[in-house]
Amino acid sequence: MRDFRDAKLMARVLRQAFAARDIAISHSEALEIVADQFGCEHWNILSARIDAAQAAAPQEAVTINPPIPIFRIFSVEKAMEFYRDFLGFSIDWEHRFGDNFPLYCQVSRSGMILHLSEHAGDASPGAKAFVWMTGVRAFREELIGKDYRYMKPGVEEAPWGLEMTVTDPFNNRIAFCEKV
Repeated sequence: MRDFRDAKLMARVLRQAFAARDIAISHSEALEIVADQFGCEHWNILSARIDAAQAAAPQEAVTINPPIPIFRIFSVEKAMEFYRDFLGFSIDWEHRFGDNFPLYCQVSRSGMILHLSEHAGDASPGAKAFVWMTGVRAFREELIGKDYRYMKPGVEEAPWGLEMTVTDPFNNRIAFCEKV
């Protein structure tokens, strides 16, 4: 039962069902029948239980999802070469307000999502995102194997884990870190 109104609605439907069979019962009689269906002696007891359950229930659950970093880019070609071809991200969607307008797009890999934007007001170049992951050494080997001419990342041991930082052509950085 969601709330108090559900029990009253049940009583109203019950009363209508009886009326369809030419049996007249009062609203209070219907409430007492509903209370009996829930194992309560009287409607007042059921009503008090419903009120207590509502008071104990959280009013509204708050859900906060992981943020999506927005990185400023200046060349779609260089961005795709880095994020798609080198890092192995997929292009989820692209948006432009019209022909010859700046690109805004979403790229993702293994649950990590980034937004890339050519719009001047969306982000400042030189941002950094920190990403927890597993398999950072294997990821490094994958990247080294692509022989990308502008980036040969290494893995460093930091107090918080193994960290590999990559820098895109626009000076945005992603620190991939694995807890050890």
